[in-house]
Amino acid sequence: MYGMPRSATTSDAFNAVAEPRRRDIIGLLAGRELSVNNLVESMGTKQPQVSKHLRVLREVGLVNVRQEGRLRWYSLNADQLKPIYDWARTFERFWDHQLASVKTRAEAKGKAARQAKLNNENER
Repeated sequence: MYGMPRSATTSDAFNAVAEPRRRDIIGLLAGRELSVNNLVESMGTKQPQVSKHLRVLREVGLVNVRQEGRLRWYSLNADQLKPIYDWARTFERFWDHQLASVKTRAEAKGKAARQAKLNNENER
């Protein structure tokens, strides 16, 4: 496995979102259109780095770009995230089971704490 060459980051959405900064950009673009300058300010990163990440996201179809004068406005193409969602959803049953266990333990601790409080009040 270690000797295998890596897939290009522009080969598909999975490879593109493997980089945390690109996931940050996707999050920032969720539900709104932003310019490169807006993204640079929000991320605290230099413009060339943001532009590089946007190029990768654009090449795999995760973002759309619209030119308005000298500005380029980027927006999320969320439909292209669906394959990632579909894949991750196969593991949802594990998360639901873990959340149910956490909820059960929390409720048991809460019940024990309330009971202990009642016992302390009754002893006074």
